[in-house]
Amino acid sequence: QVQLVESGGGLVQPGGSLRLSCAASGKFSGINSMAWYREAPGKQRELVARISRSGTTSISDSVRGRFTISRDNAKNTVYLQMNTLKPEDTAVYYCNALLLFSSLPYWGQGTQVTVSS
Repeated sequence: QVQLVESGGGLVQPGGSLRLSCAASGKFSGINSMAWYREAPGKQRELVARISRSGTTSISDSVRGRFTISRDNAKNTVYLQMNTLKPEDTAVYYCNALLLFSSLPYWGQGTQVTVSS
């Protein structure tokens, strides 16, 4: 089993920054891709950014140029640096991980990000 624990959410003013972290723990041979999704009230969960084991990234058009995804394979941790935050970035942010040799996705419990003045 794999547990994903997110941290770093909170309340920030428009234009501010936050850094989310997600640490994976448990028994597994390795993690393939890791990603961040978000779900705003009344909207479907959407992919924000994904990073492969080798470090290849893909970023949603809505956050490109403002958000950066990175990972530390030694720590089984993925990060989301969020800059120039906007009110429309307000959502619960979820960490997602796909293990090596498996197609079963794992999810964190989510962390709230609120952008408001």
